[in-house]
Amino acid sequence: MNKPAEHTASKAVDSIQQRLTEYACGLRYSSLTPEAIQATKVRVIDTLGALVAGFFDEPCRIARNLAAQMPNPDGVTVIGTRMKTTPDMAAFVNATTARYAELNDTYHMPGVFAGHPSDVLMPVLGVAEHVRASGRDFINAAALAYEVHLRVADAVKIPGFDYTNFVCLGTAVASAKLLGLSAKELSHCISMAVVPNNILMQVRTGHLTMFKAVAAGQAGRAGVFAALLARAGMEGPNLPFEGKAGWCGHVVSKRFSLDVMGGNGNPFKVQDTMIKPRASCGTTISSVLAAEKIAPLGNYQDVKEITVEAYKKVKDGHGTGAHNWNPDTRETADHSAPYVVAATLLDGTVTPRSFNDAHLRDPRLYALMQKISVVENEEFTRAYAQTPVKHRTRVTVVTNAGQRLTGETGIGDDDAASPMTDAQIVKKFRDLTENALGAHRVQALLDRLWRLEDLTDVVAIPQAFVLD
Repeated sequence: MNKPAEHTASKAVDSIQQRLTEYACGLRYSSLTPEAIQATKVRVIDTLGALVAGFFDEPCRIARNLAAQMPNPDGVTVIGTRMKTTPDMAAFVNATTARYAELNDTYHMPGVFAGHPSDVLMPVLGVAEHVRASGRDFINAAALAYEVHLRVADAVKIPGFDYTNFVCLGTAVASAKLLGLSAKELSHCISMAVVPNNILMQVRTGHLTMFKAVAAGQAGRAGVFAALLARAGMEGPNLPFEGKAGWCGHVVSKRFSLDVMGGNGNPFKVQDTMIKPRASCGTTISSVLAAEKIAPLGNYQDVKEITVEAYKKVKDGHGTGAHNWNPDTRETADHSAPYVVAATLLDGTVTPRSFNDAHLRDPRLYALMQKISVVENEEFTRAYAQTPVKHRTRVTVVTNAGQRLTGETGIGDDDAASPMTDAQIVKKFRDLTENALGAHRVQALLDRLWRLEDLTDVVAIPQAFVLD
């Protein structure tokens, strides 16, 4: 009688998938350092403030209206409302809203494209609410999401693809952790995040649209959905990174490893991101800070010419192309060096209101923009390529009478990436939220968020942010 053949050969193992699975399964709140815990809380506070700042903008309203068509009384809160929807749809809305005002953190290391790691936070908070997690479990998952996002970003380049692919992966791993998935389920979750979700860099190239921010929501939703699929028993594709048609071969074009991860004496990556001091693209903030030193101008009509000297990435990305001198959307405007410099010189600084319709149609602002030249300063380019990074920028205004006014940033502690104190974090949060929530509620929120590790159930956080 014939017997079925015995399968003795071991199935191939994807080493990256295995590394991420083992790391996620092993990470505990007790593994985190006090510095990582504090850094995570700071970024949660900062991101919730950014969410309030973007709440009333059009793409955020569109996302909420879509979520309203998918109600789920036992689901996850659309932050700012009493509405609940599915965990993945809530991730889409909340991540989009937190991203839109261009105020959430950013990350730069020479040669690394990692974007805005805090895009992971609102989707992970939603899953934490879904499972009624404690503050400590949420902090642990949030730090894990940052760790996955940034360690992978440090290891690879993804030309042609957007940084939000790291958001998807970090969100998926952290969501799986909160859902209590087994190692096998978590491994499938990783595969279902990596293989079907690869967002193209076209979302933030040339004339920008609202999808620049929505890409964060799309990535967060995909990450949460991958974890939900794995919990339901769905299997992901085999060898997602290292297979013949996997991520390594077709997205990053190389094999890589994750030899160093946070813990056991290694610092956690959540500590390395830059908290934004202004509502602008991370690489245009130094242009704002330099312009502030000579702003506001007394009479813009007396200006003959303005020169912005910056590092190469600013020149190439935000100071080249007609769209940077003629932005027709706020998404293009907050990525335009001429626009943010002109707005700063007129108003004294840049805030979320600097990109409203009144500013986008202000003839004074456009007249001033046409007098601006953006040039590369090679010394500043070298400073941007060193570690620690320096965001050096110089703005020089020449008047019709020959007077020269110069503002410069990136020297010493006067840098866009200089760490913000807790007091500065609090001020930023208050500035973004008090008009919508009131000073008393804001103080109560801050008291709760600074003691996030003491919460027994994070559901208290979204419940406290009702705006409408």
